[in-house]
Amino acid sequence: MAKIVVIGAGFAGHTAALYLGDALGKDHNVTMISESDRFSYVPSWVWVGVGHMDVEKTRFPLKPVYNKSRVNLVHGLATEVHPDAENQFVVVQRRDKPGETINVPYDYLVIATGPKLNFEATPGLGPDIGNTYSICTAGHAVQTRDKFLETVERMKRGERQKIVVGTGHPGATCQGAAFEYITNVHKSLVKRGVRDKADLLYLSNERAVGDFGVRGVHVRKSDKLLTSEDFLKALFKEYDTQWAVQRGVTGVEPGKVYWQDYEGNDGETDFDFAMLIPQFTGRPLKFTGANGEDVSGKVVAKNGLVLVDAHYGLPYEEMAANPDTWPAVYRNPSYKNIFAAGIAFAPPGPISVPHTNPKGMSIAAAPPRTGMVSGIIGRIVAKNIIDLVKHGRMTHSERMSEMSAACIASMGDSLWDGSAAVIVVYPVVPDFRKYPNEQGRDMFVTDMEMGLAGAWMKRMIHTTFMHKLQGRVGWKLIPE
Repeated sequence: MAKIVVIGAGFAGHTAALYLGDALGKDHNVTMISESDRFSYVPSWVWVGVGHMDVEKTRFPLKPVYNKSRVNLVHGLATEVHPDAENQFVVVQRRDKPGETINVPYDYLVIATGPKLNFEATPGLGPDIGNTYSICTAGHAVQTRDKFLETVERMKRGERQKIVVGTGHPGATCQGAAFEYITNVHKSLVKRGVRDKADLLYLSNERAVGDFGVRGVHVRKSDKLLTSEDFLKALFKEYDTQWAVQRGVTGVEPGKVYWQDYEGNDGETDFDFAMLIPQFTGRPLKFTGANGEDVSGKVVAKNGLVLVDAHYGLPYEEMAANPDTWPAVYRNPSYKNIFAAGIAFAPPGPISVPHTNPKGMSIAAAPPRTGMVSGIIGRIVAKNIIDLVKHGRMTHSERMSEMSAACIASMGDSLWDGSAAVIVVYPVVPDFRKYPNEQGRDMFVTDMEMGLAGAWMKRMIHTTFMHKLQGRVGWKLIPE
């Protein structure tokens, strides 16, 4: 009987667990180690953060889902992996039984822990300090909602408020979430009748507005090339929202953000309320060898993300010219039975063109690996472990240079006067060999649309994925 362990019940890990339980749970042992006993649908936290959705509508308990999916749930924090032990195992601090530590044995291990929210990399950043807020966890989204509603009350009393939304580190990712949040802030303020009392600023480390860490999006409309930069700038002008890109945040004090720009200039931006996405790094996890030595260097990069079958250390130009530098099966090269999925795997480098300013600061958007991309990778990893258990070989692979991704960015949640930007990118990582145009993408598939239909689609996908991720009837028919 094979023992398969997944660490982390986010999009990637939970998707992998569902497929593993469905295919192997009857005859083998599939275990999920999760610090939370609930699954959280992260894309809808943008609505939670402006008070338009109750946080409980974005999550559900894991145990009933895993009971029917033949997956064992260990509610706890994975702290250590022993990959060289005769019987390999993960050390877990139980959350359901505080003070108890157990060893969970494995034959195959999937690390899908999601990111460590590295607030401490930017002095003064984050909700724990109280200088800025976040929508990166359910608890943070609720805190952000409360602070946002306090800000609204000040505006109702006639006070003008400066609201800054964006990235809080020179190497941050998830610019799409920041864009989505600021447009929802705008819509919410309009509905609450206080938009005229707010100054909105989008502050980002992107090379250009709408870069999103993927070199931007380019589509053809009526024989004209439309870029995501054109798209967002027009929208921000319509929403009376300012923007400032090519800036890496270096620190935050109450009411003030400090940054450096591409030219090496130091600057500062005042605010009354700020939601800034932190840098993402790997979750702390020790890897201990047979004699107690630290073998982390074989498993994770310096930032704690898991090394997989990618080509690391290449210059950006060489990496961009060869999309095969990106991993195909997401397997660790030193320990062939360890896989990584979602944000937990270490990419070979950025997708967008990086920049180092004259003062030596790297200002470069990290590659996004959330949502649809995480789900796809979770499925690929699960399918290959199923292959290995049943047939001793892997038959599935999909690089991000072969992968499409769809993003629906809500701009107001109303099904009557809301809107959303629907963006489809193929492939996520440009492949200039297969698509020898300036974008390295399939211009027939890659597309952008905006309108009310997008708002309906965003709400439909929330409902559809909450159905899928609870393993309900027909869940496998719904694509990741």
